[in-house]
Amino acid sequence: MTASLPCTILQMKNRTPYRRNLDRLLQYLERERDARILIAPEVCLTDYDYEHLEEAVAFSEEAERILCERVGKQILVLTRLTHRKGGYANEAIVIHDHRVVHRQAKHKLFLLGEEDRYLIPGSEEEIVPFQLGGVRYGVLICFELRFKDLWKRLEGCDIILVPAQWGLPRKRHLEILARALGVMNQCYVLVADSAREDMARSSLIASPDGGILLEDMQEVIRGEIDLSLVKKIRRSIRMK
Repeated sequence: MTASLPCTILQMKNRTPYRRNLDRLLQYLERERDARILIAPEVCLTDYDYEHLEEAVAFSEEAERILCERVGKQILVLTRLTHRKGGYANEAIVIHDHRVVHRQAKHKLFLLGEEDRYLIPGSEEEIVPFQLGGVRYGVLICFELRFKDLWKRLEGCDIILVPAQWGLPRKRHLEILARALGVMNQCYVLVADSAREDMARSSLIASPDGGILLEDMQEVIRGEIDLSLVKKIRRSIRMK
């Protein structure tokens, strides 16, 4: 397990047509070759385009295929609209070594945004840690960050990744919750929020010691994850 992992958070704004979002993401994959982890905002490829769900899903499927071709040693995290048995869902995918190594659909839908009118929830059982290169990862999708029972499901993770479209009125909530999760689970938390004008734009890296790297205005946020800090804190402050 590498002690230090360079990471890049993309605080992107959705554009139309969809292809512009994919092209932007591919550009960053090329530019950010030194980053081990790249995370993009929730539904960064199509936004929540409820009026054209079939078109958004078809594009997302093609985009996933293209991204799998491009992503080798890096780890890319994003969410995409997909069709599952029973309806449409918002699915997080983790791409590494030219394949999707982890999938989970959003379990906690944001009722204030009427997500439940258009999407079906994923199973809570999909929210589980997974391991890459000796590092334990977990994913929460936006609104799921609020639920402490989901924090518990990801105990033991070294890094928790949060693709988000978190609204501006609750900006402080996002920052507080991400830092609290980092301290509680003694891990790093990476949040990639949308750069739309109505979004919090609080993309950040929260560390297990309560530290935070927060950027409101930049489209690219670069940081370093020190896994030795995770080990140090877990040795000194035992939670069990």
